[in-house]
Amino acid sequence: MNDDTSTKSKSGENKGNAPGNFAAAAEPFSLFKDWLEEAERQEPVNPTAMALATVDSSGLPNVRTVLLKGLDAPGPPDRGFVFYTNYESAKGKELLASSNAAFVFYWRSLNRQVRARGSVSEVTLQEADAYFATRPRGAQIAAWASQQSRPLESMFALEKAVGVHTAKFLVGKVPRPPHWSGFRITPVEIEFWHERAFRLHERVVFRRQAPGDDWVKTRLYP
Repeated sequence: MNDDTSTKSKSGENKGNAPGNFAAAAEPFSLFKDWLEEAERQEPVNPTAMALATVDSSGLPNVRTVLLKGLDAPGPPDRGFVFYTNYESAKGKELLASSNAAFVFYWRSLNRQVRARGSVSEVTLQEADAYFATRPRGAQIAAWASQQSRPLESMFALEKAVGVHTAKFLVGKVPRPPHWSGFRITPVEIEFWHERAFRLHERVVFRRQAPGDDWVKTRLYP
């Protein structure tokens, strides 16, 4: 691809996606996977952390950090980036209401950033159950005890709720709370940014009209 042109590629193609080699990347998911794997080797803390942006009912943005727990791509089913949360939290309510979101990864050790935006859907109950079963027991109890994003009168009240649910689920497996599940962001735009000297950074964006469509890749000015 010439630097001043855009090219189309099939969503399922996967050729030459070496880390940092933007010109060779035919689609964004494999390139992201390469970058994430490198970040997991070099980033000291939480390489799967991503800043998730939503909007409330008035259109005012919110942003917070969540952890990526799944990447379903490339190729059919062309889905996306998965994370889990309390559906009764601020972000849960906003995601259910708007069905759109954006996120960004920043890996300082690699001088790289990936940002994306797209549509939001709920994971299946089977997916949510399977992931919840892998969480530490303390985290499972916390999912029941915390009324996320709502006013908390004291830490004692939270500790009391943890104690109540610990006793409730003293024996056997802890079931997944009905209000706790996952979301999947299926992107229509993914941008890769790589820092270079004198602010001559590399930027490449992949765009498509809808999931399953061909990606259009464009190099951007820094």
